[in-house]
Amino acid sequence: MAKTAETPPPPPVSFKDDPQAPEFFSDGLAGIFIFNDTVRLAFESYRVDHSATPGPVNRVVNCRIVLPIRSAENLRDLLTDFLAKQKAGSLPIPQAPGSQTIQ
Repeated sequence: MAKTAETPPPPPVSFKDDPQAPEFFSDGLAGIFIFNDTVRLAFESYRVDHSATPGPVNRVVNCRIVLPIRSAENLRDLLTDFLAKQKAGSLPIPQAPGSQTIQ
C-alpha cells in the first residue's frame, strides 16, 4: 500500500489591532439579509436635512457589514455573553481618561 501524505496543520494566525481602523456609530440596525451563506447587516443613523426649517429627519444607511454565517453566530454568542455579564455587574464599565473629578 502506498503511504498518503498528511496535510500539515495551517500556520497560526496572529491578531493585530489597527488603531487606524475606521469606527462607525449607528443609531440602529436597518435590516438583515442572508445571501450566499453570508449575513448582511445594514446600520442606520438619523440625519437632519438642514435645507428646510424645521429640517426633516431621515433614516440613512451609514454602514454595511457582511459576515459568514458562522462569524455572525460567533458575534451573537459574544454579544449575548457580554451583555449578560454587563447586566449582572460582573464587568467594570471603563472610564475615559481624565473623566474623574478630584476635589
